[in-house]
Amino acid sequence: MNEILILGIESSCDDTAAAVIRDRYVLSSKVADQEVHRKYGGVVPELASRAHQQNIIPVVDSALREAGCSIADLSAIAFTRGPGLMGSLLVGTSFVKGMALATGLPILEINHLQAHILVHFLKEKGLEKKEPSFPFICLLVSGGHTELVIVRDTLDMEVVGRTIDDAAGEAFDKCAKIMGIPYPGGPLLDKIAAKGNPDSFTFARPKAESYDFSYSGLKTSFLYFLRDSLRHDADFINNNKPDLCASVQKTIVGMLLDKLILLSEESGIREIALAGGVSANSALRAGVKSLAEKYHWNVYIPPLKFTTDNAAMIAIAGYYKYLREEFAPLHVAPAARLRY
Repeated sequence: MNEILILGIESSCDDTAAAVIRDRYVLSSKVADQEVHRKYGGVVPELASRAHQQNIIPVVDSALREAGCSIADLSAIAFTRGPGLMGSLLVGTSFVKGMALATGLPILEINHLQAHILVHFLKEKGLEKKEPSFPFICLLVSGGHTELVIVRDTLDMEVVGRTIDDAAGEAFDKCAKIMGIPYPGGPLLDKIAAKGNPDSFTFARPKAESYDFSYSGLKTSFLYFLRDSLRHDADFINNNKPDLCASVQKTIVGMLLDKLILLSEESGIREIALAGGVSANSALRAGVKSLAEKYHWNVYIPPLKFTTDNAAMIAIAGYYKYLREEFAPLHVAPAARLRY
C-alpha cells in the first residue's frame, strides 16, 4: 500500500489547528490560539469564528511546510464536523470543502470526541510508547464534555456514561472564576492547588445514576460555601486560595475516579486511558497512576501537547476512516451537538 498522508483541520472552539500525519506518524502539528477571549473571561463564539477565518490559511500553510509536503502529496483531508461551536465549525468545514473542490481530494468528517480518544494511536518518530489493547475504557474529560467510553476498536466506541449537567472541565473553570482566577481558569487552578492541602475543605459530591456524572451541585455548594465564609472574613479567598483550589480539585477528580473504578470493576476491563483537555490535570493523572497499582490497570495517558484541542487527533481519526473508505460527501454540514 502506498503511504497515506492525511491533513487534519480542527476548528471546533477557539483553537485553529492543522496537522499532517503519514501512516500514523506525526509530521507536523500547528495550533493558533485566540488571546482575544482572555479579557472576556471565556470564549466568545462570534469572535472565535472571526479569528478562525484569519488563522486557518496561515496555520494550514505552516503545517504543510513543516511536514515537507504539498497539497498534491495528500491522500485526503480530515476535518472536525462536531461537536463544537457552530460558527467555528462552519469556518473549518467551508474551508475544507473549498480545498476539496479545488484539488479533487476526498474529505473525511471527524467526531471531535472520538478524535480525542484516538490520540493514543498517534506515533512520533524516535519515541516509543505503548498503545491500549482493545477493549479499553477511556475517561474523556474536557471543558464541555465528560464521558466514560468503552472502546472496542478504533471506530467502535460506546458511551456508557456522560455528564447530566456541567462537565468536569466546566466545573474547574467556574470554580476558578468564582475565586477570581483569570481565564483559562482550570489550568491555573491546578497550578495553585499544588501549594495547597486537598483535605482543608469538603464540598458536595452530587450523585448520578450508573456511570453518569453531575457537577452542577458541586459548583453551587462551592459558591454558597464561599459566600458564607466571606461574611466572616472578607479576605477568605485570598487567605485560603491554595487550599480552596486543592480541595475543590480533589472533589472533582475524586468523582471522576469513582465512576472509572466502578466501570472497570463491573466490566472487567483493566485497560484504562485518559483523553481530553482535563487529562492534563496533574491530580487526575496522578490519581489514575496511583489506582493502576491498586487495581492492576494498564494506564495510558497522552502527552500534554495532545490533550488539548489539536489537529493531529483529527488526522489520526481520518487515517482510520480513510482505510475504510468512509469519505464524506461535499454537502456534509457541521453539527454542533454531534454524537457517536
